[in-house]
Order: sequence, then structure tokens, then C-alpha cells
Amino acid sequence: MTDATTNGFQAGRTGLIVRIPEAEAAVRTWRERFDPSARAGVPAHVTVVFPFLDESRVEGRVHQALADVLGGHHSFDLRFERCGRFPGVLYLAPEPDAPLLRLTEALTDRWPEAPPYGGAFTEVVPHLTVADGPDDAVLDEIEAALRAELPFTARVSSVDLMVHDGVRWQLRAAFGLRESPRPDSE
Repeated sequence: MTDATTNGFQAGRTGLIVRIPEAEAAVRTWRERFDPSARAGVPAHVTVVFPFLDESRVEGRVHQALADVLGGHHSFDLRFERCGRFPGVLYLAPEPDAPLLRLTEALTDRWPEAPPYGGAFTEVVPHLTVADGPDDAVLDEIEAALRAELPFTARVSSVDLMVHDGVRWQLRAAFGLRESPRPDSE
């Protein structure tokens, strides 16, 4: 979760993410080396909306509105079985990505002043960043190593509000999604 305009973090900046703890074993070492957000305290995640509102605006009414918007969505499973790339970035691709896109759309419909990535991109591509910045040879090496760790599945049951305190990202609140049965339990 870096700022698309400054490639840095600002105190009071917030973001909404889906934590993917199931990915940590596969990506932790790479993220600690090649993802500034990992070194700043952000766990393995897929971004839902970043940047969100300034921390000074995130109070009781916004928390309640987040709970209402997110609580209208069902929990879901994601499968990570392949890597993808943006220029200079290696990521894990969540499938299906439609539930993540619906969360992003619902939040940006409610808070149009907080478009994903500050409106820098015309298309939102849900992804779990593994490495940001190394050259293609390093990205190739990381991708080859990750293939042995794939596939895995993750259950998404909440969206986390993260806040940067000027030094690190901190979990401020978790907003639950409506529980839905797992496909294998029906």
C-alpha cells in the first residue's frame, strides 16, 4: 500500500485490505525484501481501496457506514494458483476476483472521493503484491520459487482498515462480511 504519487507512506493515510494469512509462508521472505508495505507492517493482503479517507475523517459514523456496506457482502473463498505482473511488480492473482471487485465498487460508490489508487488506473486488478521494484531477472527467480508454493485457498470473511501512524501501518478495525457456507460444506 504505497502512495501512487509519492511511492511513500504518510501519517494519517488509511487503506482497506483483505488479509491473506494463508499466503504468509509462501511470500513473507520475498515481501520483506521487496515490498515496502511489508517492512512497514502490512501483512500479505489484497487491497480493496487505497488510499481511503484521511484518518481524521474515519470516526464513528464512517465506521458504522463501513460495517453496513461490508456487512451486506458474503464471505468467500479465493484461490491463488498463478502469478501475474505489472511493470516491475510480481503478484499472486486471486481467483475469482469478482467478489473483491464488488467490495471495491461498493466502497467507491459510497465514498466516490476515495477512488482505488487515487484514480491513477482505469482498471482495478485485484492482486497480492509479492515484489515491487526488482529487475525482471529477480522477478523471474521469485516467480519460479513461488510455483512450488501454489496453489492455496484463502477464506475472506472481513475487510481491515489500516492506518499509517507515521512509522508503521496499524490495524484500526476489522469489518466482518456476512457469513456464507463454504462450497465444500453444502
